Amino acid sequence: MENKTEDWRNYGNKNIMKKDEPAKAPEPRKRGNGGLIALCFISLLIGAAGITLGLIAILKGGNGATTVSTVSADGYYQGNSVEFEETSIANIVSKVTPAVVSIISESRASSYYDLLRNGGSSTQQSAGTGMIVTKDGYVLTNKHVIDGASKVQVITDAGDTYTDVEIVGTDPLNDVAYLKIKGAKDLPTVTLGDSKTIAVGQPVLAIGNALGAYQNTVTQGVISGTGRSLEATDSNGQNSEQLTDMLQTDAAINPGNSGGPLVNAAGDVIGINTAVSTSANGLGFAIPISATKGMLNRIIAGKSAERAVLNLSYTTVTASLAKKNNLPVSKGAYVSKVIAGGPADEAGIEKGDIITKVGNIEIGRAGSISTLVGEYQVGDKVEITYRRGDDTKTAVVTLVGYED
Repeated sequence: MENKTEDWRNYGNKNIMKKDEPAKAPEPRKRGNGGLIALCFISLLIGAAGITLGLIAILKGGNGATTVSTVSADGYYQGNSVEFEETSIANIVSKVTPAVVSIISESRASSYYDLLRNGGSSTQQSAGTGMIVTKDGYVLTNKHVIDGASKVQVITDAGDTYTDVEIVGTDPLNDVAYLKIKGAKDLPTVTLGDSKTIAVGQPVLAIGNALGAYQNTVTQGVISGTGRSLEATDSNGQNSEQLTDMLQTDAAINPGNSGGPLVNAAGDVIGINTAVSTSANGLGFAIPISATKGMLNRIIAGKSAERAVLNLSYTTVTASLAKKNNLPVSKGAYVSKVIAGGPADEAGIEKGDIITKVGNIEIGRAGSISTLVGEYQVGDKVEITYRRGDDTKTAVVTLVGYED
């Protein structure tokens, strides 16, 4: 079995921004099956210029809460079962785009030609996309959009330019960065949805800074797969990153869309568009939004930018893997290593156990163990359900922090 380090490198992606008013659920409509594209090993392009997907969605979505909750407020409507209406796309886009921003990062680079021309380095700029998540200026984007940046600018859909922007944190186990526009107030915001309830075939929209020139370009598609694992490389093929538990979409993606929102038909952000296949059409990938929420809540509260982890390594259990190895379950996380003295070790979890639930959420369609734990903060206590042989056990684990 292939081994993955859950808490140190391949830790995946997790809740919901409260709306000012609960959205009213529309009458349910039937959805088609949607095409599921088989994914093997795909070479992806994640450019410093921000090659990614950006989506935005549809219906009667709220726009403007400033805090993130790990539990939906009473009466909050989950929008992943909503379909697009013919007239709703433009309405939702007009509500969401004010909170979708272009991100211009500036970095210093040196080459042989720079040395000949000016005896030193030159300044390079790259463009990506981000989304405002709080009224006072916290912004989500991809880590690769701001990697190596000495200066970051944020340009809103209205044309306002903010130059006093701080990189307040990056996810050490995922391609996510958290920015803060200093001194900002009363900004428009997106609404964060729940990526745990996503269904293959549901409609989505992508929005982003296409080609670094066409701000807030919108494309439409569906969720064509979930739980994808892949290796992403930059445009030079030099830097690579393992990404797990990704959402797959067929919405058109262009350079510059990295860090933009993937939105469902209720207008809720369900993913951060991150990568696109260079060898096939209609293969784009987004990080589940639920994976960002634990760190986001912590950062908004003014705490250190740490990600909650269990300190163990695991292999994702699939039906074929379970059959091949005669495992007692077909979904879960097979524990291959437990870090001594870590929270999993102290809770009594051992190598060979199969974790099946995080809290009351089953590992599988709702997300990998890394995505589900990513919804919590450092210091949170969470019940872990696991199998040891024929026995089902539970343990309460106190999550610890991990940072870049």
